[in-house]
Parts: sequence; structure tokens; C-alpha cells
Amino acid sequence: MSSNATTGNIKEMVPLLALLTAFPAFSTDMILPAIPSLAVTWNEPLAVVNLILICFFITYGFSLLFYGPISDRYGRKRPLIMGISVYIVASMLCAVASSAFTLIAFRILQAIGAAASASLSMAMTKDLFSGKERERILAYIAIIMALAPMFAPIIGSWILSYLSWHWIFFAQGMMGVIGIMGVLRTSETLKEASEAPLSRVLHSYGKLLHNKNYVIMVLVMSISLLPLYSFIAGSSDLYINGFGQSEQTFSYFFAFNALALMSGSLSCLKLTERMDSRYLITAGFAGILLGGTLILILGQHGPWSFAFPMAIITYSIGISRPPSNHLVLEQVRKDAGAASSLLIFTYFTLGAVGMWLISQEWLSKIKILGTIALICGALVLVAWTVLQKKGSISK
Repeated sequence: MSSNATTGNIKEMVPLLALLTAFPAFSTDMILPAIPSLAVTWNEPLAVVNLILICFFITYGFSLLFYGPISDRYGRKRPLIMGISVYIVASMLCAVASSAFTLIAFRILQAIGAAASASLSMAMTKDLFSGKERERILAYIAIIMALAPMFAPIIGSWILSYLSWHWIFFAQGMMGVIGIMGVLRTSETLKEASEAPLSRVLHSYGKLLHNKNYVIMVLVMSISLLPLYSFIAGSSDLYINGFGQSEQTFSYFFAFNALALMSGSLSCLKLTERMDSRYLITAGFAGILLGGTLILILGQHGPWSFAFPMAIITYSIGISRPPSNHLVLEQVRKDAGAASSLLIFTYFTLGAVGMWLISQEWLSKIKILGTIALICGALVLVAWTVLQKKGSISK
């Protein structure tokens, strides 16, 4: 642990970091139960309505690239306050949208604001913690953060039962208010800001792209998440239209997979004290491959026959993501803000590809999702095995 962490209030920082990291999960998962009904209400195909997810992810990813270098130059706190303020305003605008295309436009603005939270919260963990302590903190954050996709669709479905989809975005705005209050109470975590002009700080991306180990690790870890983002975009259609479940029942199935994600993070937290975290990454990648295979074999037999193999995938991601995020950041010695931003940008950009792919008019989206998981699991498992044999990745 760094000296900053010992003087700070860790009990307060970890929940705040988890909340900031959970912004994208709340922003996407709360609206999921409403997507099939929005397609009917606005008489638009699901591929169009799903743009409220895809455009959010793409804009979110690109916006990350700006917040990282800015925070390395001016500190974490001011960009966070600016970003969350934009998020609050955009959430209120989303709540009064009257068509699919106006909602898409306001969601783009919402993504610009939300991008400050996740990238800078990861950079703050680099500021405050180091080594095994940071790995443990990332696991704690992952556990708390997993509550977001677990409860977000349930909250969204409850809101739909008693109010309307507009109130989902009002609730997101209130989450932003809570977040900004926490940031205002927190001291600046970056103690040695860069003195270079912002134009030169932006060049840090060029240096990162020349860091071979960093780039390889970012690509491997990002590909491993592609099945999860494909599931997020296709889950409401699969359960509501495919398996004939209600919006509330869908939210419980989605929460079941989120519970698997949190269980994976809990397992990671316990096992990292007893074994090398590289074994957890290997097991996680193998689990993604196994889950994809089982979806192709069993997934179409019913909602639970699909939910259990998908839970294997999300559990595997939960057990491998904290050590993999830590390992990615270990490949850089400075420019943590830019490194975190580029990492999450790649996560979300490839995630948007998975969302677009699953949103097409396939005869069987379950088979497509299973194929995505199988291919991605096989790719990352082989790549990770080769990287370990070469011994080129810094611990």
C-alpha cells in the first residue's frame, strides 16, 4: 500500500471507487427490461433501439481517451466533477426524450459524462495502492461493483411496473448526485501531476501503443469480455421474446448472471492469498471456452439451460478480471490515467462490436452468443498460454 492510502480513509474510498466504476453498469442495465417494449412503442426494430446501448458504449470508450491524460495533467478530482455534472444533466434529458433518436442523442451526452468515472476511479487505485494491495482492492471493488448489474435491471423492472421508463433516467441522475457528493468530500489522489503541456500529455497514448506488453495484454483481456457485452445487449430479447419471460422475470435471470460475476470476484479475493493470480486468469479463460461450448449444446432447451452456461462465463470473467486488470497496469510505470483510459476504451469498443453483432436479425441469437464465447475463449486461452511460456509479461 502506498503512503497516500495509509493516510486516507480506505473504508470510504473503496465504496466511492466502486460506485464510480459501476456507472456504466447502472447506465446500461437499468434500461434493459424496457428495450423490447420501447421497440413496440416507437415502432422501431430492436437493432435501432439497441443503439441506445451501442452508441453509449462507443461514445463512452472514445471519451475515456480524453479524461485519462487530462487527469494526469490536472489531477483526478476536477475532471471527475465535470464529467459527473454532465452525466446528471444528460440523465435528466434522457428522461424527457420523446423518440428513439432523441434518446440515442442524449445517451451519447450521458456517455461523455459517465466516462470520467470508470477510467479515473481505476487511475485512483493506481494512485492510492500498489502491488498485492491494489490487486485486493480491485477485487473488493469488483465484488461491490457486481451488485450494480445484479440490481440495476431489477430496479428498472420495478420502475416499469409502477411508473414508466422515464423514471429510470431520473434514478440514474440521482446516482450521479450521490457520486458527485462523494467526490467533493474526497481529497485529490494524484500527488505528482505532470507539468508537461496537455498537448504533450496526449502523446502518452503514443508511448503506450509502443509498449508491446501493455498492448498485447489489453487486447487479450478485452477479447475475454466480448461475450459478456454481447449477452448484455441480447439478454432482454433472448429472455422476453425468445423464452417468453416477463420483464421482471428477465431481471431476475440477469441478476443470476450478475451474482455469478460477483461470486467469481469473491473467489478471486480468497484465492489470490493462496496461489499465483496467473492460475486464476488461466482458469477464467478456460471457463469462458467451456461456457460457450455448453451454450451451443444446451442453450436452446430453456431459460435455465441457457442461464447456467452463461453463468459459467460470467463467473469466469469475475475470477479473472481483477488480476488481469492489475497485470495490465503493471506493464506501465507512469501515465496511469492514460493507461487506464486506453484499457477501458478497448474494453468498451470491442464490447460495442459484440453488442452490434448480437443485435442483428439472427435466426438463433443463442447460437451466435455461444459461438462468440467459444471463439473468444479459445483465442484468449491460447494467447495467454503463449505469453506465459515466453515470460515477457511483467508481474
